Amino acid sequence: MAIQVHLEEILKRKNMTSKELCRLIDITEANLSILRSGKAKGVRFNKINKICYYLECDVGDILKFDGVLEEKDDEE
Repeated sequence: MAIQVHLEEILKRKNMTSKELCRLIDITEANLSILRSGKAKGVRFNKINKICYYLECDVGDILKFDGVLEEKDDEE
């Protein structure tokens, strides 16, 4: 996986549940679960903005590049 998602750690640090975050950023629990698992193909900037706002963190705290370029074509 080229991009790692560290949302779970931040939620724990902030003592916030996934359900609370979903309510605040207006996203379904299923979609947040996909994001947390790293299986999301994309995410809207406004959702990232809201996540950072409510968790009082930076984008780099949530998303990390692991230095690996995935070669599979996601457009198929």
